[in-house]
Amino acid sequence: MSDTVFGADLFSELDRLQRQMAEMFGGFPSSLRSGRFGAFPPVNVGSTDDSIEIVAFAPGLKPENLDLSIDKGLLTISGERGQSDAEGTPESKRYARERFVGTFRRVVELPESADPDKVKARYANGCLSISVGKREASKPRAITVQ
Repeated sequence: MSDTVFGADLFSELDRLQRQMAEMFGGFPSSLRSGRFGAFPPVNVGSTDDSIEIVAFAPGLKPENLDLSIDKGLLTISGERGQSDAEGTPESKRYARERFVGTFRRVVELPESADPDKVKARYANGCLSISVGKREASKPRAITVQ
């Protein structure tokens, strides 16, 4: 039999430990920079032979409320999201709030092969799709063997 005695509140201690671990490691790969876990907007990053593809999920925004910039290999997505009409009046009592409201900023580190002069962005159906072309020298090419 074990000499270890657990208090009645074991699950809250495990939750606390999990939160501390998430804060310590950040929960994101190093190429995504955000201020906190669950940062807005969530993003997917991938690549093809010709481009780096970034999709930011930002429903309820207008394209004119989004700002994109590239500087020193960092793509920055920023903007502001206000309250929706469905949230009621400011005087109404809220019991829970999960929808983010306010200014936001996400930074994605681009690989060296990214060409900042070849960027296209499109916002549709709540998704901001960004395509950053790759430099010609970094694209795969076939070599003929003689």
